Amino acid sequence: MYIIPAIDLKDGQAVRLVKGDYAQKTVYSDDPLAIAQGFERMGAKYLHVVDLDGAKGGDTTNLDTIRKIRGGIGIQMQLGGGIRNADVVSLYLEELGVDRVILGTAAAERPGFVAELMEKYSPEQIVVGVDVRDGKVATAGWLADSGLGYLEFIRTLQSMGVRYIVATDISRDGTLTSPNWDMYRQISAIGGINVIVSGGVANEGHIEQAAEYYGVIIGKAYYEGKVDLEKCLRRG
Repeated sequence: MYIIPAIDLKDGQAVRLVKGDYAQKTVYSDDPLAIAQGFERMGAKYLHVVDLDGAKGGDTTNLDTIRKIRGGIGIQMQLGGGIRNADVVSLYLEELGVDRVILGTAAAERPGFVAELMEKYSPEQIVVGVDVRDGKVATAGWLADSGLGYLEFIRTLQSMGVRYIVATDISRDGTLTSPNWDMYRQISAIGGINVIVSGGVANEGHIEQAAEYYGVIIGKAYYEGKVDLEKCLRRG
């Protein structure tokens, strides 16, 4: 299992939201690169970065910050938020050297786009973010409801060759309560999908519970001092 620390970007700052609410924002740093380098020193093998401005507006507002982060660390990096066309995918994967892009809105609204990317890139480079609210897939920075049931959506992704998803229960994200373990068990039953747990991690026990999955994203629990991330990374 990969323990994957997260940096959420808004206006060039490292922030965290509560349940995806842009009005409930906490700024943790004006220097996201320094945070990323700190994660690398702790022993992280992967970094999770989300462009919140991009997720909401479908643009590359934080491109300069993302470029600095990618150029300033040697570990692998996955990036989501506002990645909705082939040019942006190419920019991140081929020009900036990001290891994986995470598709959200584009995957839900245009499954054919995902299929095209799966033909061009390796399965390791294309991740789909499955953001769930009340059993349905949310889009546009979690502000819109696609109407798609999340299990049906994941089965469609699996049939197209998608092998990696970041699954988030929006109602748990940033709450420091607990991941939605029932949701992850249902997803795992589909088979053929590497699941990254995201949302609600509050303590080291939750990280241990996530060991049966491909990875777990650590955000607010680290920033609020609820977990000893370096110790968890050493322990693996």
